Amino acid sequence: MKAAILVEQNKPLVVTKVDIPKELKYGQVLVKILYSTICGAQINEYLGTKGPDKFLPHLLGHEGSGIVDHCGPGITTVKKGDRVVLHWRKGDGIQSETPKYRWNGKHINAGWVTTFNEYAIISENRVTTIPDDSDLKTAPLYGCAITTAFGILQNEAHIKSGESMVIFGVGGVGSALIVASKLISVYPIVAIDIHDSKLRKAMKFGATHIFNSEKDDVRGKIKKMFPNGVDVVVETTGLNFVKELAYELTAPQGKTVFVGVTKEGEKVGIDSTPLHFGKRLVTSYGGSSNPSNDIPRLIQLQQIGRFNLDGMITQEYPLEKINDAFEYMVNSNGLRCLIKM
Repeated sequence: MKAAILVEQNKPLVVTKVDIPKELKYGQVLVKILYSTICGAQINEYLGTKGPDKFLPHLLGHEGSGIVDHCGPGITTVKKGDRVVLHWRKGDGIQSETPKYRWNGKHINAGWVTTFNEYAIISENRVTTIPDDSDLKTAPLYGCAITTAFGILQNEAHIKSGESMVIFGVGGVGSALIVASKLISVYPIVAIDIHDSKLRKAMKFGATHIFNSEKDDVRGKIKKMFPNGVDVVVETTGLNFVKELAYELTAPQGKTVFVGVTKEGEKVGIDSTPLHFGKRLVTSYGGSSNPSNDIPRLIQLQQIGRFNLDGMITQEYPLEKINDAFEYMVNSNGLRCLIKM
């Protein structure tokens, strides 16, 4: 099969033939991948944001959609022919051992889920069945962006209708947060970014106010809008000074949610005193979502028209052009790139 391999950080992925094991182990599912999207986590892997990658070379990707080709021993939650979403957080079912792919006669690393490959051996608990009439092009977004966003609101921020929210960074997760916030009547919803094109999309998704942090006095404008502070501030950029500002703008009884990953070795400086008197600081881990429960119910809401994801995917590339997709995501203002196998 053809796959994209991360061989060296900050270097183009190698798109080449990889040998797939002939037999599935206990709890493994073979999926024919149809589409994948590029999440910020893969950008971080590519750039080395978390530091040196001890697993190189390896396959990557964790937002995908496809069709179950074959099931190994012990599988009970999916069957051959099922349409599925591939996700990185654990769902129901077995956690299998990781697959043993080979490249140029040598073992190549892969986790419980990878999606930048034509076929993938996936752990049962990283695969969730979706309805046959699901849109397979937007389905990969449920592997991370959508479930993370809804999970942040429901499981971590615990925001209520009518409460205020400010979102720093409106890429894939930030934009999905706007969609989710509008659905539950959060108000106002303020989107902040450095790209005007992203901010225009944010308005379409449901943001009530937008600010470009390279042009606007964000601190001054937010403090004027919310003299008593913001109920919930979500930070998705991973930049230290943005995290510090997000915390500063949060109300004394409000909540700050850190989603973006800080570069290895960098420190965030905050005044911890307010945390003793009601202010709350949360770090998000995929919105604490349960994909097996969350993906079916959220797809159902999309299908009945409660929200739509039009405009969330900003470019489409074939697997052979995945390096162009990475360059687009790193250097431009895209939300999610779709990779077609």
